[in-house]
Amino acid sequence: MGLPGSGKTTLAEKLVSKLNAAWFNADAVRQDIYSELGFSAEDRLAHATRMGKLCDWAKMGGSYVIADFVCPTQETRAAFNADFVIWVDRIMEGRYEDTNKMFQRPMNYDLRLTTGTPEEWVEKTLKELNKTEAWDNQAPTALLIGRYQPFHVGHKNLVAEAVRRTGQCCIALRDVGGIDDKNPYNFEQVKKEIESACIEFGNKIKVVELPNIMDIFYGRGVGYNIEMIELSKELQEVSATKIRAGEIGQDGKPLGKRPE
Repeated sequence: MGLPGSGKTTLAEKLVSKLNAAWFNADAVRQDIYSELGFSAEDRLAHATRMGKLCDWAKMGGSYVIADFVCPTQETRAAFNADFVIWVDRIMEGRYEDTNKMFQRPMNYDLRLTTGTPEEWVEKTLKELNKTEAWDNQAPTALLIGRYQPFHVGHKNLVAEAVRRTGQCCIALRDVGGIDDKNPYNFEQVKKEIESACIEFGNKIKVVELPNIMDIFYGRGVGYNIEMIELSKELQEVSATKIRAGEIGQDGKPLGKRPE
């Protein structure tokens, strides 16, 4: 939130790709969905309420949702009811006089950005978000064991489901880097790739290295739950073999056929 022209949309656009988030830009929503709303105090309150509902529905799937809009008064902020507020406070006045007169400096926020580059804003935001997503070694944890040569969208969906079910996930990489043509990537390469792809899970994932585990045994009564997670048919068809062969990308889409 913040005055028009403060950098809200610039920050939102960069965060969307980092967090794999849904995104509601207030101007776009007003133009494409709620074009009957004007800029009176009453209409701004209605807009904030509807934006809040859109975000609540979008986050039901467990993903991040980003909204960027002025939200100029304490009343509109209460109506929107954000889980995490970033105040982009870089300018004294915006380009609309009526908004400047209406704007009330927020009393409560999670992060205030006054200086720096958009890249630095993203770094500060992710750092602040991850404070609430601390890893707990003694908390219930899911374990995923694999080669991830390379890590792709199917793997990421397994991680997402593991985090959703258990709360945090330990991703164990088998030490297979370089043993044959099917395993070209070493531990550090794959770890970096996983951490970049799974940034939205914050510190709720941990990547560790394992020997080349081929069998898993356990004694009776140890309490482990071993289960195969069934992904959609589309995700099951994403294979590391096809990726290594250059047939598809790590997002599962045919190379050279990306949407604009």
